[in-house]
Amino acid sequence: MIDRFDAHLFDLDGVITPTVVLHRRAWRETFNELFNTLGLAPYREDEYFSYLDGLPRFAGVATLLAARGIELPDGEPGDTGLHSIMGLGNLKNERFGAVLERDGIEAYPGSLVLLHQLALAGKPLGIVSSSRNAEQVLRAAGIHERFGAIVDGERAAAEGLPGKPSPDTFVRGAELLGFAPAQIVVYEDAESGVTAARAGNFGLVVGVDRGAGRSALERAGAHVVVADLEELAA
Repeated sequence: MIDRFDAHLFDLDGVITPTVVLHRRAWRETFNELFNTLGLAPYREDEYFSYLDGLPRFAGVATLLAARGIELPDGEPGDTGLHSIMGLGNLKNERFGAVLERDGIEAYPGSLVLLHQLALAGKPLGIVSSSRNAEQVLRAAGIHERFGAIVDGERAAAEGLPGKPSPDTFVRGAELLGFAPAQIVVYEDAESGVTAARAGNFGLVVGVDRGAGRSALERAGAHVVVADLEELAA
């Protein structure tokens, strides 16, 4: 199924084992601090998938706050704290970095199997992620050198690329790999990412169910959904 495609683009959370867990833990701690201050009900895990998963960090903060009926100013890029959208996003990022340094990180074993197979076949690989921590995470997992192109939150901001569900970051990844979208497989674990890849007219969009749910990924437009990337290995 994937053999006929020339290149492959992966979302970070579909490849790295604890990334989702670490991000969710950092979001939970950050929002619970805010909600407790405001006397609101605690953060729910389903809010991650509904409002945060796959979106750029500050966009996710704004989306969840709106869903909770909370109004905060945008703030400044250097803010850290509970008083602005950027402050909350940067606070979460600090917490994520501390957990990553303390606990380390690994790739999913099944993802390593597929990455190894694709490398042996000489297929160019890339990462497209909303995270501004993608480079740090890939190096911590020891797989940074496997990817010839990385389009992360830092690059998107520098180049003015809108985040998922816009297809722009995936299209930029295709450009860096040197192939048209129709020649590329995209692997995504978030609904917004699947929507972005379909909007970019990529040849095959694989939904990787790391918690979003098979039906949600199918509704977003995934051509096929797997629970683990090893299912696609020969």
